[in-house]
Amino acid sequence: MSNPVILTCPIIGAELTREVYPELPLSPEELAEAARGACEAGATIIHLHVRDEDGKPTQRVDVFEETSRRIRERCDCILQYSTGGAVGTPLEDRLAPLDLHPDMATLSMGSMNFGDDIFENKEHTIRALSSKMKELSIMPELEIFDYGMMDTVDRFLKKGYLSAPFHVDFVLGVPGGMNGQVGSLNMLVERLPKGQSWTVSGVGRFQLSLAAHALVMGGHVRVGLEDNIYYRKGELAQSNTQLVARVARIARELDRDVATLEDTRKILNLPPRS
Repeated sequence: MSNPVILTCPIIGAELTREVYPELPLSPEELAEAARGACEAGATIIHLHVRDEDGKPTQRVDVFEETSRRIRERCDCILQYSTGGAVGTPLEDRLAPLDLHPDMATLSMGSMNFGDDIFENKEHTIRALSSKMKELSIMPELEIFDYGMMDTVDRFLKKGYLSAPFHVDFVLGVPGGMNGQVGSLNMLVERLPKGQSWTVSGVGRFQLSLAAHALVMGGHVRVGLEDNIYYRKGELAQSNTQLVARVARIARELDRDVATLEDTRKILNLPPRS
């Protein structure tokens, strides 16, 4: 087998609650255990949101720091911080956890409707986040929710607001963004320059079909509870671990190795942690 696939696991997100998913990990300890299980199943990147003592989404540096420490005590992985926070999070709060120097951080490339709210990413916001990541040598993962955001990427590269290396994540199936049909993924991938690494995040019912399609296309996959809480229609997933393990199993059936941590760093041009 060859062409290893990087598996990213978004273990919690900012919107999900225990009313919807009773086994949702919330505390730093629970998140660390969720990360451990995902890594044992094949994930090498943990996409991290955190919650405060009341279970509400937060960008507090102390909570990110404690959660990161507990994760690193349990598993060797690449930590990718969310800079999106929750809808309405102020820019200064979105920037704050970057001072902890994660390996990677997300950089959403435009504003969009998100249910009845607006996930705001003005150009000033994107530039501020991008500049901070560059200053701290944090690799950005460009979050693409709609086709027009690819034009923003091109414009930012031309103006020098963004520079390589970076990774691209196509987040498809969010109401208000691009749909999760495989044709949408094909169209987006065609916009990428040769050799650019990319991942797909299928939301809800699109998670499995887009994961399988990305595996065939040679791309990488994000899979976990932030994006989808169901294992199959009407059946809640047992855990992040179960969702990651399924994609790892499908990858091997398609003759693709599941990337090791060393593979992942090589593919993304990420240096080892000091």
